[in-house]
Amino acid sequence: MNASWTRYLPAVVSRKLEGRHLLQRAIGNAGWLAAEKVVRLGVGLFVNVWIARYLGPDQYGSLSYALAFTALFAPLVTLGLDEIIVRDIVHDPGCADETMGSAFWLKLVGSTAAFIAATATVVVLRPSDSLSHRLVGIIAAGSLFQSLNVLEIWFNSQVRSKYAVLARNGAFLVCTCIRIVLILNNAPLITFALVVTVELGICAAGLSAAYLHQGGRFRAWRATTAKARSLLKDSWPLIISFVSVGVYQRIDQVMLRDMAGSAEVGIYSVAVRLAEVWSFIPVALYWSVFPSIIRAQQQSDELFRERLQKFYNLVVLLSYAVALPTSLLAQRLIDTLFGQAYTRAGGMLALLVWAHVFTSMEIARSAFLIAMNWKRIYFISAFIGCVANVALCYFLIPRYGGMGAVIASILAYWIAAHGSCFLFKSTFETGYMLSKALVYPKTWQ
Repeated sequence: MNASWTRYLPAVVSRKLEGRHLLQRAIGNAGWLAAEKVVRLGVGLFVNVWIARYLGPDQYGSLSYALAFTALFAPLVTLGLDEIIVRDIVHDPGCADETMGSAFWLKLVGSTAAFIAATATVVVLRPSDSLSHRLVGIIAAGSLFQSLNVLEIWFNSQVRSKYAVLARNGAFLVCTCIRIVLILNNAPLITFALVVTVELGICAAGLSAAYLHQGGRFRAWRATTAKARSLLKDSWPLIISFVSVGVYQRIDQVMLRDMAGSAEVGIYSVAVRLAEVWSFIPVALYWSVFPSIIRAQQQSDELFRERLQKFYNLVVLLSYAVALPTSLLAQRLIDTLFGQAYTRAGGMLALLVWAHVFTSMEIARSAFLIAMNWKRIYFISAFIGCVANVALCYFLIPRYGGMGAVIASILAYWIAAHGSCFLFKSTFETGYMLSKALVYPKTWQ
């Protein structure tokens, strides 16, 4: 067997994997991605709890608002290119250098635009809020380093996420130590925003070093107008879609700040942080199986549908395994970790964690839509979810505060991931497959 790690598995599992080299690579790749998140879960959760208690709901709410506001402009950074790059490299490995070079320059332009747009918009929307101006400006500056995330995408296309994980974890651990030092020295709020940007810079340096170590050559990259146009032609519907996704995933915190104040954002953000702790699971699985789903589509429709159904089933089953215990233990978790100041986040978390089921489904379904090149449907689904979340937040937040944002988020996520499938004849089968996964997520043969 090629994968040395399989020797540590039970004999019955090892025999199942014998000779299935693509599956071994996918599992190993997912393992590295999961290991990264386990480190972040253990270390990051501890430090985030410490930061929330140190800053208090009001200042923590201001930091969370700045992070959420900046995230609204993330689609300008990614430009919807990530899956397109993987698809092109998998289909034609010989075009990798041209794809990487063209994508890098597109992302650099997009990152610069995101920085300018975020800092200008917050000044226009909150002209007298100098604290938000500084926080958003500092965090948005990190966008400039994210043009180099094309290296991470390259590692994903090769199912070799190990090296990207090492780079990200190295940056994370260094900056975790910095955050602890800041807390111990009673540092001001603004320094915690600065560390967010520093972490992105260190990560970019680590990815570059890993790429060079693996024999990559930046000099071999070549950007061409034809390739850039081709990438943008395929990705522009995804850019619009990701704008919609970004809005309906973060607009709740932005609207909550304006309608209920910073302290309510701080309390709600604690629930969001814990609810999103396990969001790495579907993402890790996605980047590990997406290349194999593309290959299955090239082989036969039957194999394509089979792998999609297994993927849907697996992400839903794992989501249930997270949501149920978290919901039952939510209040105890909040009171124990964050203290009395954040106690109202317990009820929010108990409900909000179920949104994870639908966000996982949406991630899994995107593999199908991108493989089919149905970007228009992706956009419409995301746009409907965006409109639903904004409308629901508008009516529910004034009445129920953070809990209103929770209800709005759950309903919007369901609409975008599952309900929207039944608006198009071409996605009826996908909707049925997702429904099947919700009712009976069988993952075994």
